[in-house]
Amino acid sequence: MSTTVIVVIDGFGVGAMPDAGALRPGDLTADTCGHVLDHCRASLGRPLRLPALGALGLGLVHPHPDLARRTSRPVAVGRAALGYPGADTFAGHQTMMGADFSRVTVAPLAGHLDEVSGALKSAGHLVEPLRGQPLLLVDGAVLVHDNLEADPGINWNASARLDDIPFDRIVSIARTVRAVAPVARVIAVGGHADGALATYVRDGDGGTVGLDTPATGFYRNGGLQVRHLGVDLDHTGQLPDIAARAGLPVTLVGKAADILACEAAVRRPAVATAEVLEHTLTAVQGGRGGQGGLVVANVQESDLAGHQQDTGRYGSVLEQVDVGLTELMGLLTAPGDRLVVTADHGNDPTIGHAYHTREYVPVLIHRPDAAGIELLPDAATLADVGATAAAALGLDVAALTTGATLLGRGRGAP
Repeated sequence: MSTTVIVVIDGFGVGAMPDAGALRPGDLTADTCGHVLDHCRASLGRPLRLPALGALGLGLVHPHPDLARRTSRPVAVGRAALGYPGADTFAGHQTMMGADFSRVTVAPLAGHLDEVSGALKSAGHLVEPLRGQPLLLVDGAVLVHDNLEADPGINWNASARLDDIPFDRIVSIARTVRAVAPVARVIAVGGHADGALATYVRDGDGGTVGLDTPATGFYRNGGLQVRHLGVDLDHTGQLPDIAARAGLPVTLVGKAADILACEAAVRRPAVATAEVLEHTLTAVQGGRGGQGGLVVANVQESDLAGHQQDTGRYGSVLEQVDVGLTELMGLLTAPGDRLVVTADHGNDPTIGHAYHTREYVPVLIHRPDAAGIELLPDAATLADVGATAAAALGLDVAALTTGATLLGRGRGAP
């Protein structure tokens, strides 16, 4: 049985999509990959060491002096548009697995305060606006607010300090919000902050107001807990569920374990890149009795570095991922094995803000049994990445809600 591994380097865009400047005109210059490479060469005095990404054909998708322009491996390479509005991890992963997110509702919290407040009060909570701003303080501890890390109006958060309230109570409040929210995702967030959360409330784009989560120290101080409550989806039309019903082992690693649905999946949640890579390698090595199967892994620390506008950290994460990709390619050598390296959106740490950036993402496919290099056309949606993985596993691509396989649609390298 063959094994297919999808590694999502969270926030690793390869250049702005044509509509990237609709909300922020400056985002038309977004190029996460190129800008990280440029900055790291200047700061380190050397190029980033990315031999695996070079061998996988990243330099064919995104030409750059610090990336190999040729590869001897029989890869298939291209790039994909996102296929959903904005730039969001949850919507990106759901789309990649075969969901149709093209009509996600964009709704800042300000337009739904009465409805959300009423639902929370009916559930027995004390609810009050914070300093007259369009966000809610629940039970004196939990802020319900616009998510400022994705584009305005795509996600809402319920955030609190774990010193003030247990995480299960934050999740309970988030579930009440989820029941009336029209947005793609309500995120329960608990962590250890450097001070009172109200100190870190600020205005976002598009009339949003929320918590500046990176500034709170949640990502730095350890103990972060997150639960993603997504809009109702038919998960039976997504890749993990289809693979599991076909009898294939499914393993979800890192943030993928938090946001993808599949009851039969083995889940290995992790944030640290080393841990994500270790779980991914273990899943491939174990193969659960030699049955092959599907592994979907998310490397989150690249996205966190983007939010923190820390280009050096971003480069360090890429080098760490590259070592792991080398090991994965050394394991995925059987006919039919596939390693797909891609992303869910961009997050350019040099762009001047802490939001995601709406960029094309790479699609780099290691296929050890192929005869040569295939240059793929631009995919219109990330759903085509999931469909390509489904085809590699011998699954019925038509069972996905949306998506078409990319392989066979390209041309040979010159």
